[in-house]
Amino acid sequence: MNRKLVVLVTFFAMLAFVAYPGMTQASGGIEIGATAENFSLPDTDGKMQTLNGLKGKKGTVVVWLSAQCPVVKGYKDRINEIPTEAQARGINFVGINSNVTEDLAWVKSNIAEFGYKFPVLVDKGNVLADKWGATVTPEVYYFDDKNVLLYHGAIDNDRSGKNIQEQYLKTAFDSALGGKKIEKTRANAFGCTIKRVGG
Repeated sequence: MNRKLVVLVTFFAMLAFVAYPGMTQASGGIEIGATAENFSLPDTDGKMQTLNGLKGKKGTVVVWLSAQCPVVKGYKDRINEIPTEAQARGINFVGINSNVTEDLAWVKSNIAEFGYKFPVLVDKGNVLADKWGATVTPEVYYFDDKNVLLYHGAIDNDRSGKNIQEQYLKTAFDSALGGKKIEKTRANAFGCTIKRVGG
């Protein structure tokens, strides 16, 4: 009887572990205050792009995206509105898709459907996601003009957009561009786990 109970408890513990792969899948990671190395990834037309070539005069936001994630879909209007405001302030946006389950045609059709006006790059084999420690979509990394990481995590506190009380990313912009210290440099990103190779 006790042995059966132990087996059951072990089984459910393993099930819970598998159900939340985003907590353990990513290796590496870039810390607040660290400088990102320049990277090179293809855009959806196959042209190689670099972080240094795409960054804005006042900084860059790299956002992890997915064509199939309902949380990204819920954020799509904000993911379009925020870059427009940010670009007017000298901050460029760069999208990254690292999902092994989403082919190029799907990524391209998703860009057209959601109306993204910023470049979306394809991280084949989730190499950059692993290097930076990205785990979910949407997840943002905000860098200054020297590629120093200033903020990492969620865009805001509410996936539905109906009860936004903390606009983490916008607040980080305001502080950094105003020459003030960013009080909240991290907020746990929530969303769909990045579908990794071998994951």
